[in-house]
Amino acid sequence: MIDAEVLRLRKLRNVALRARTLARALESGSVDPGTFAESAVICWTIGRIASGTLRGHPYLRYQRGPSPLRAAADLAICSLSAWVARRQGRVCRVLAAELEHVGREVGDLRALTWLPDLSDALGRAQTRVRRLIAALEAGTRSESGAAAQPSPAGARADISGAALDAALNGPVASDWPYLAI
Repeated sequence: MIDAEVLRLRKLRNVALRARTLARALESGSVDPGTFAESAVICWTIGRIASGTLRGHPYLRYQRGPSPLRAAADLAICSLSAWVARRQGRVCRVLAAELEHVGREVGDLRALTWLPDLSDALGRAQTRVRRLIAALEAGTRSESGAAAQPSPAGARADISGAALDAALNGPVASDWPYLAI
């Protein structure tokens, strides 16, 4: 493992543990605590994967865990964010944004790691994070009262195969002659 990968693992661990703290803070006042509890569990799992990989490093200074000061700061910031989100009625939206950040960090680390076991474990976690984001987005639509509006993802899914072929093989393909090599 190189220094850059160690820094990415530490960043992933910090982001995951912050998201876990936020999920736990939001869980206490939510109507459906199951999604928030599952979010906290998957973030804890991602943090444990990153910590376990760091602890397997031969250099002692790379094996350090997160500091207690970071945990206290994350708790204070997440408690304040949860309080504001509950007051504004956008609990699901706040947690979905934080989970999207975790998902991006997991994807970045998976793309740049050389360890196949780490990539596999993070791939399974990334699938669960995406599923939770979809569930939270459904909660976001119900929070805002926009459940009757179709989502852009649903609109993209309605494209038929013939329309997709026409879009891919239309006039754009002839505009790029270097692609026909």
